[in-house]
Amino acid sequence: MSTVGNTALGTAAPRARGGIVQSGRDSLVVAKRNLIRMARIPEVVIFGVIQPIMFVVLFSYVFGGSIAVGGSTDPSTYRQFLMAGIFAQTVTFATAGAGAGIADDMHKGLIDRFRSLPMARGAVLTGRTLADLVQTALTLVVLAIVAVIVGWRIHEGVLKALAGFALLLLLGYAFSWIGALIGLTVRTPEAATSGGLIWLFPLTFISNAFVPSDNMPTALRHIAEWNPFSATVQAARQLFGNLPAGYPVPAAWPMQHPVWASLIWSVLIIVVFRTLSVRKYRSATA
Repeated sequence: MSTVGNTALGTAAPRARGGIVQSGRDSLVVAKRNLIRMARIPEVVIFGVIQPIMFVVLFSYVFGGSIAVGGSTDPSTYRQFLMAGIFAQTVTFATAGAGAGIADDMHKGLIDRFRSLPMARGAVLTGRTLADLVQTALTLVVLAIVAVIVGWRIHEGVLKALAGFALLLLLGYAFSWIGALIGLTVRTPEAATSGGLIWLFPLTFISNAFVPSDNMPTALRHIAEWNPFSATVQAARQLFGNLPAGYPVPAAWPMQHPVWASLIWSVLIIVVFRTLSVRKYRSATA
């Protein structure tokens, strides 16, 4: 009986350690693991940088001069207006990568191995999302340099510009938790990539990212004005000083108070989807 009891105890999964400090340490260990893996596969980072650069060049030189912003069709005015939208699109499209990475870990059985270790619940997902946040920040730095090269400028000072980039990264981090939930729900990395992008296209294009929302049909305009993506874009434009003279700010509350709206939306998304992701993580199987 004692042998059986000892065997049962020996094969039992280690008990997860709790506490905020321990959870933070476990999350940082997982984040380091994911950053090392990203460094060993540099083409993932490179391709992640090339795509937004292509968007900058295409939208700036193909649509610049064709879209009126604040009553002006000057290409340089449109470039100032455009860049906050491109920045926001870049940080949110990282969602697909986050979902695919978690789905790949699920497919390889790594999630089951992590769950067998005495680590805080949710540390695996938090570490993954933090690593994705670092990658997104590096991409944003490169993209900002390219934006400066094509003529984009900040007009409200460095501190406000940093606050604008912080809001963009917070939105990207919030959306990475949506990607985490998708990655835990689907069966393959390919499905996670598709599932991570299919809803992002309408979210980003039914917004104020690329065109002023006042030109949209009434129903789409209301969706765009209350879109969390639009709130962050509007906040970034405001903090960068990229709102053109004569640009009509919509009367909707998120557009009148975009910084607060962006913060509220991002925190709400993090709270809801982190809770759902951790709950799914406990029961998900490869």
